[in-house]
Amino acid sequence: MTTMRVVLAIVAILFSLGSAHAVQPNEVLKDPVLERRARDISAGLRCLVCQNQSIDDSDADLARDLRLLVRERLTAGDTDAQVRDFVVQRYGEFVLLRPTFRGRTLVLWLTPVLVLVVGGLGIYTTIRRRPAAASLNAEETRAVEALLKRDEDTA
Repeated sequence: MTTMRVVLAIVAILFSLGSAHAVQPNEVLKDPVLERRARDISAGLRCLVCQNQSIDDSDADLARDLRLLVRERLTAGDTDAQVRDFVVQRYGEFVLLRPTFRGRTLVLWLTPVLVLVVGGLGIYTTIRRRPAAASLNAEETRAVEALLKRDEDTA
């Protein structure tokens, strides 16, 4: 029974570690609606230092500055789209974890599809170019059967 409690405690700790956010208590807005909007926006913005984390998950100083900037803009009355646009204008589209589908990002969105299509065509042409297995004539068939029979007799 005690072992089961220890295992459950370890599992609970591991699950809580996976969802930890870097947002500090002094950054949290008093208005829960604004705070929820700030969290939604910052979850979609890339930490420019870490590059594989959102600013909501990063402990970097720049991520903290961006979180504060998002909250300042929301407190000033900006809409979610205005806040995102402001950050993108300031830092470029790379700051978005999910870039928009535009002409400039077309290559980014279509590259995986192109790689799959080109890879599939390469595999198809390789298979098509393989020579077909040659069939044996009567003399070769008898020679193979004789070898197989000899192997059976020696075994």
